[in-house]
Amino acid sequence: MADRTAARSRQAPTADSPDRIRNVALVGSGGAGKTTLAESLAVAAGAVGRAGRVADGTTVSDYEEIEQSHHRSVQLAVVPVEWKGVKINIVDTPGHPDFDAEVRAGLHAADAAVFVVSATDPITAATRALWRECDEENIPRAIVVNKLDIARRSYDEMLTECHDAFGLGPDTLRALFYPVYDGDRPVGSMGLLTGRHYGEPGPSPVSAQARESLVEAISGQDDTLMERFVAGEQLDPESLEEGLTREILACTLHPAVPADETGIGAVELLELITTGFPAPTHRLRGAPPCDPEGPLAGQVVRVAGDSYVGRISLVRMYSGTLRPDTVVALTGGDRDSRERIPALTSPFGKQQRPVGEAVAGDLVSVGKLATAQPGDVLHDPDHPVSLDAWPTPAPLLPVAIEGHTRTDDDKLSQALSRLEAEDPALRVEQNPDTHQLVLWCTGEAHAELVLERLRTRHGVQVDPVEHRVPLRETFAAPAKGHGRLVKQSGGHGQYAVVDVEVEPLPVGSGVVFTEKVVGGAVPRQFIPSVEKGVHAQAGKGVKTGYPLVDVQVTLVDGKAHSVDSSDAAFQAAAGLALRDAAAHSTVRVLEPVAAVRVIVPEEFLGAVLGDLSARRGRVLGTESPEPGIALLRAEVPELELGRYPVELRSITQGTAEFARGYLRHEPMPEALAARYAETN
Repeated sequence: MADRTAARSRQAPTADSPDRIRNVALVGSGGAGKTTLAESLAVAAGAVGRAGRVADGTTVSDYEEIEQSHHRSVQLAVVPVEWKGVKINIVDTPGHPDFDAEVRAGLHAADAAVFVVSATDPITAATRALWRECDEENIPRAIVVNKLDIARRSYDEMLTECHDAFGLGPDTLRALFYPVYDGDRPVGSMGLLTGRHYGEPGPSPVSAQARESLVEAISGQDDTLMERFVAGEQLDPESLEEGLTREILACTLHPAVPADETGIGAVELLELITTGFPAPTHRLRGAPPCDPEGPLAGQVVRVAGDSYVGRISLVRMYSGTLRPDTVVALTGGDRDSRERIPALTSPFGKQQRPVGEAVAGDLVSVGKLATAQPGDVLHDPDHPVSLDAWPTPAPLLPVAIEGHTRTDDDKLSQALSRLEAEDPALRVEQNPDTHQLVLWCTGEAHAELVLERLRTRHGVQVDPVEHRVPLRETFAAPAKGHGRLVKQSGGHGQYAVVDVEVEPLPVGSGVVFTEKVVGGAVPRQFIPSVEKGVHAQAGKGVKTGYPLVDVQVTLVDGKAHSVDSSDAAFQAAAGLALRDAAAHSTVRVLEPVAAVRVIVPEEFLGAVLGDLSARRGRVLGTESPEPGIALLRAEVPELELGRYPVELRSITQGTAEFARGYLRHEPMPEALAARYAETN
């Protein structure tokens, strides 16, 4: 038996028809047990042995080094299994909010979702928000109540909590299976519709009233079933299963399954997925008809980098059949390329198992697509296709880095280009003002992952450094400056005298140069030299070391020497004159201010307002775009926003949406400005 199981685990399950495919995303908060459930499903289906490991010893989901060392999923993983002739692509998604882009990609690739909730922990606000999003998209859903072997609450208590947390109506959430206990230890479950026992036998936990309530809920949307039910007819399991499927697909009923980390619930969930969940042909979300004979259409779900294999693109097929050696078009944004499909594989843990083709509705891995990026559409060059992309959270946490050595610096640019192409949640910026290399990430865990991948995949070691925001300086009042350069060192010397007047200008004016020289005090050929010197000095700053902006500098007088004056001398004198004017005036430090928008449940509005006030923020107003939700707009200095994405997530339990955009520079408070002037 062990040999047969091992042999079976080396073969990738295949499907020749969309009707024999199910794509299911496991979603929920971190620690709910999604990855363990995915492994239990693989074990129950005979895809791996009891240890839940593939041939190379890694788990079927968390196989990256950082995942195993931190016991945390950082990317979606596909676990394909076969159950009763149906190929099930289990899409295991991360639970940490930093990797929300992976969750969105997983839901987009799937046709149904299984919400995994833990009986040991409360349902998080982020999980509730994700349920609402799935509800808006009419994604069929089921609930797995996990960790019943170490539960703090009973199965019935968890169902009540789910009902309240997800705002479900009467008869919407129903237990399809009930746990069977031996004392306090769950040993199996029992199906309410079929009366079948799973796992070890035990006393029936199901009352006739519980089953009758479920049957009534299933029959409620079907007139024929309801008539038979009201008439007292004993409905057969086949009719009830058909009714259950209709209810699930219509999102009017969400079945619940009990589970624990010993494997209870795995077979039950496989049964539910194959008999009650939608095939790809049911998908209604903006995709072409799911026809294996139709024009080729697919979408790149994610791109992974491997130090040995190279780039591997996970593709969801929507129409047609993808085969090796096919020339396809890849389109995304303003990119359009042609590539030849190499061998196809099926992902399973860290392994890639060869497959001959991928029909509409399936998920397949394609190696070495040089230009592929997540969201790209793959199609027949003669039949363009448009497919909606999924929303990607904006990366709002800045992390400035430097190469650890010169060798690391040389390799850094290419490595980051590859990571940015693979990870839609990462943005790489070479800041033109601070000259820092900045990684914009979704949170600290995401930043840690990017640095780890730089080290392990690309052999690049970097050091995080303090992120700087682009400060400026300006004159607070008009001032006059005198610059005199006189040097004699044998031969031609250097001689130039420049007198300027400086006036502040409105915000956004930049540096404006004018001249009012009379009598040829500064020869005409040297006036451009003065202007060049003014702009050069403004770029370096005149007092605090930050660039000077929003001033008008007027050349009013000066002196030249017939032999010793030069372009370089007048440039230097102009810089001296500008610094002299600053010494006789008040120079203000300007800080960038961001326009901030926060969407948050009203229960957290007070905490968010208080936090923004502590950050020197000015709240411009709040409104309510929908019941229970608040939208607030504020102006906040960017110096106060460095860790704001992390801290906002903490005070709102991960439910807030945050956006920022540069607004303007404005004077910094004097005490704070003095501190920054001292450190520059």
